[in-house]
Amino acid sequence: MLKYEEIVSYIEEHIEDQTFKPNMKLPSLREMAEHFSTSVGTVLSAYKYLEQRHKIYSIPKSGYYIVGITDSRGYKKNSMIDFYSGAPDSRYIPFHDFQHCIDKSLDLCREVIFTYADVQGLPLLLDTLEKQFKQYQIYTRASNIVVTSGSQQALDILCRMPFPNGKKTVLIEQPIYYGMIKSIYLCNTPAIGISRGFNGVDFEELERLFYYGDIKFFYTIPRYHNPTGHSYTKGEKQELLRLAGKYNVYIVEDDIAADFDTNSRNDPLFYYDSSDKVIYIKSFSKVLMPGLRVCALILPDLIKNTFLEYKEWTDTYTSILSQGSLAVYLGSGMFDKYQDSIRRLYMNRMGILKETVRENPAPGLEWNIPDSGFFACVKLKKDTPFDKIQPMLFKNNIRLMDTSKFFLKEFRNNHYYRVSVSKANEDEIRAGIPKLIRILGRYN
Repeated sequence: MLKYEEIVSYIEEHIEDQTFKPNMKLPSLREMAEHFSTSVGTVLSAYKYLEQRHKIYSIPKSGYYIVGITDSRGYKKNSMIDFYSGAPDSRYIPFHDFQHCIDKSLDLCREVIFTYADVQGLPLLLDTLEKQFKQYQIYTRASNIVVTSGSQQALDILCRMPFPNGKKTVLIEQPIYYGMIKSIYLCNTPAIGISRGFNGVDFEELERLFYYGDIKFFYTIPRYHNPTGHSYTKGEKQELLRLAGKYNVYIVEDDIAADFDTNSRNDPLFYYDSSDKVIYIKSFSKVLMPGLRVCALILPDLIKNTFLEYKEWTDTYTSILSQGSLAVYLGSGMFDKYQDSIRRLYMNRMGILKETVRENPAPGLEWNIPDSGFFACVKLKKDTPFDKIQPMLFKNNIRLMDTSKFFLKEFRNNHYYRVSVSKANEDEIRAGIPKLIRILGRYN
C-alpha cells in the first residue's frame, strides 16, 4: 500500500471507530508526515482527497478538521452547516441514470475512444448541444460550438490567446468568480475591474473603461452572479451589447447557472447579440457534477480557429467518455427531467433562505437573495476581515467562504459574504442562518 493510501485508510478507520470525532482537528501536515515517514506533499494529497470526499474540511490558517457523521438519509449530524460549497448536492445527482449513459457511451464511441479525437469536440455531442441550447434561447450551429475540459480551461485559453480587436486587457466584474481571477494572474494577463454590487454596474463607468481601457473582452456572469447572486435586466443586457459594438469589445458570457433560472423569459446576452461580440460559456458542473469536466463554448467565426489552436496544444481533446456520456444524457431526455427537479430544489432552498432572513432582521446587513441558483450574498457596512469572524463561525458549526478571494488586489475588501445553499438542506438553512446573522451583526 502506498503512503498516500495508508494515510487515507488511517484517517477513515479512526473516523469509523469515532477515535476522530466530528469537528476534531487533525494533526498538522508536518506531524502526520513524521508519523508516516513521508513528505508533507504526500500528506497534503491525502487530506485533499478526503476533503473532496467530504470526510474532512479545511479552515485557512487553522488546519484540517473532521466532518460530522451522516445519518441514514445522508444528512450530517452534529457537523458543520455548509454555506461554503459551490458544488451540487451529491444526494440529488442522478448517478444510476448517468451510469447507464456511460455504458451506452462506450458502445457509441467504441472506435473513437481508441484513437485521437476532434479537438473541437465529439460530433455527437456538438449536434446534441445545438438542439439543447435552443432551450436557453441560444440559436447557433454545431460548427460554432467547442467543447473544453471544464470552464476553467476555456477561461484560461481566452486569457492567453490574442483577439481580433488587437486589444490586450481583460475587464472583469468585482467581485467575480475566483477561478477567473486565478487564470488572469497565472497567465499574466493585463486586467482591470469594475464594481458590481446588488444593483449591477455603473454603465457610465463601463463606457469609460471600454473607451480608454484597451479592453479585448469583458467577462461577466449575467444571471445568478457568483458571488452576489445578482442578475442583469433585459435593458441592461441590451445596453451592454450596444457599448460592446460601439467600442469593439468582446463579451465573455459565463452562463453556468442557466439551468436554475425560473423565468423562461430571462434570455442570455447571446440571444440579443447581432454583431458576433458574445462568447457564450455553458458548463455542466453546477447542475450535474464537477468531475464530468465538460464545458461548451459558442465562438464567433473570427475567434474559433485561434481558440482551437490553443486548445489543441493544451490537451489535444476533451475526454471522449465524458462527452459521449453527456450526449446520451442530454439526448435521451433524462437531463430535462432532472433539470426540472433540481430547479425546484434550489428554488425551494432560496425561498426558505428569504423567509428565514425576514424572520431575523438585523440592522446594517444588506441581503441579495435570488429566486434560485446556488448563491445569495450579504453585505456588511463595516469592512470585516474573515479571520475576525471565522472563530465564531467555527464555534457555531458554520462553514463560510472567505469572499475576499473574489477580488483583484486593488479592489479587495471584506464587505461581501457569499452564502451558498448548494449543500445546505432546508433544516440546515433554518438552523444556520439565524446564527450567521447574529455573528455578522456582532462584527458589523
